[in-house]
Amino acid sequence: MKFKLVVFDLDGTLLDTIEDLGVAVNHALSLRSLPLHDAAQYRLMVGNGVRKLVQRALPEELSGDGAFVDSMLSDFMDYYCSHIDIHTRPYPGMEALVSRLDASGVRLAVASNKFQEGAERLVRGFFPGIPFVRVMGAAEGLPLKPDPAVVLDIVSASGLTPGDTVMVGDSGTDVDTAKAAGVKSIGVAWGFRPDAAARADMYACDAAQLEGYLLG
Repeated sequence: MKFKLVVFDLDGTLLDTIEDLGVAVNHALSLRSLPLHDAAQYRLMVGNGVRKLVQRALPEELSGDGAFVDSMLSDFMDYYCSHIDIHTRPYPGMEALVSRLDASGVRLAVASNKFQEGAERLVRGFFPGIPFVRVMGAAEGLPLKPDPAVVLDIVSASGLTPGDTVMVGDSGTDVDTAKAAGVKSIGVAWGFRPDAAARADMYACDAAQLEGYLLG
């Protein structure tokens, strides 16, 4: 076993959430007769929390209007929380890999910039029975990734050390978070920002290659 603690990103790493996110933002945009976006465009907007997602989806002249963004965000959240897992699915092989890691005694956690309730609901729904050390979303009092605070909090809760730990993610944000926290990183090729994730210490093209890094 190479690592004792694996910290996964959520959206774009464990789960393909892009369609549900995009549909929810488009719902809020359509209420205001604003231009809509497709999934390919939303892949370039996600990764820094839902408020930033909503801002990026707006026309430039509206993205700086705090009250307008607040209103958009409220409509997005109302819709998304009711439709959070309509199209969302685990990436191929990830359910089985998480189960094998748990069975092998590897500690598991999630560090996401998704709002906390959404992160918890999705992890519970798609990975039931897995005893994650922490499922950390955008929680009050902790900054978003790439600040290392969330990963360091997970490491502390596990009783392990950064040297025991690896972070797995699909974006440069995850790579930068890992570096700032002093942990190794593995980028994955199937997420939203795979080119940026290629800067990681290791790079996995599929779940089988990822398993080799984690359990090989």
